[in-house]
Amino acid sequence: MAVEVFVADEQSQYPVEHLRWLHLAEQVLAAEGVRGDAELSVLFVDEQAMTDLNRRFNSKHAPTDVLAFPIDEEPSQGGRSPDSGGTGPGYTPPEPSELPTLLGDVVICPSVASRNAPEHAGTYDDEIALLLVHGILHLMGMDHHEDTEATAMEAREQVLLAKFHRAPAGETTPTSAADEGDAPADPSDGPATASPAAAPDPEPGSR
Repeated sequence: MAVEVFVADEQSQYPVEHLRWLHLAEQVLAAEGVRGDAELSVLFVDEQAMTDLNRRFNSKHAPTDVLAFPIDEEPSQGGRSPDSGGTGPGYTPPEPSELPTLLGDVVICPSVASRNAPEHAGTYDDEIALLLVHGILHLMGMDHHEDTEATAMEAREQVLLAKFHRAPAGETTPTSAADEGDAPADPSDGPATASPAAAPDPEPGSR
C-alpha cells in the first residue's frame, strides 16, 4: 500500500477537479518525504460547513478558506461501534507498524477561495492550489505564528507550486536536495489554518 489521497467535494457552488487536486496532493506529499503507507483526506465544503468547523475549533464565527486537521499516529481501535468488539474468532490485529499513517484532513472552502483569489493567488485554480499546499504543509508540522516560520512556509509553498502547479503540463522543474528539504516535522496537534496573506490565524490551523 502506498500513499493514498482521498478527495471529496461536499459543495456544489464551485467546480472542483478531483483528479487534479489529488495528483497535486500526491506530488507535494512525495516532495515532503512522505513514504510508505499513509492516508490524507481533502474535503471541499460550503461556507456554512466551514463556518461550523471554524466556530467549533477556533471560536471564529465566520468561514475561512482552509483548515488543516492533523491526526495522531496512534492506531485507531478496531471493531464495531459502540463497543469496538466482535472481530470474530481467528482474527489477529495488525501490528501498529502495519497500519497506515493517518496524516489528517485538509478542508477547503471554494467560495471563500474564489472571493480571495483576485487579491491573493490570482485565479481560482491558483488559490485552490495554494490552499491545498498550505494545508498539507501544516500537516507536515509547518506554521506561521512567527515571522521566521511564515517566511519559511511561504518560501516552501512557492517552491512546491512552481514545481507541481505552475509548470507546463507534463513537465516539472528539476528537484535538488535543497528543494526536497529535510524529512517533514512531526504533525502538531489540532487543525491548522492558512497563510497570513488571507484570514487571521485561528487555532487549530487555518490561513
